[in-house]
Amino acid sequence: LSHEVKEGPAKILTVVNGSEVEEFDVEIVSSIPQKFPAIKGMVLKVTDKELLQKTGGIVQGMSGSPIIQNGKLIGAVTHVFVNDPTSGYGVHIEWMLNEAGINIYDKDNYEKAS
Repeated sequence: LSHEVKEGPAKILTVVNGSEVEEFDVEIVSSIPQKFPAIKGMVLKVTDKELLQKTGGIVQGMSGSPIIQNGKLIGAVTHVFVNDPTSGYGVHIEWMLNEAGINIYDKDNYEKAS
């Protein structure tokens, strides 16, 4: 849930070579718990030296890459900062689920998922 996302280390899973999914370090710079869907709920910065060397940061095609923090899927990459490719935005997982018709705040859905 968006209120559980903390500023600090996280990872993204993405593909930069062929079809191999790799894990790269990022930092959650800010996270805004939201009451309404928003595609820019988190700001993240790429800190992984290997990814920075390979791509310079977030590049086209990385949209949708999962963002993981403390072993939990917290969202996905949505946009890159136009003037800073090392940084970008992410959408919180609850709004992705909401878009798919899953209300995580519905007690029945929560119990089914547990």
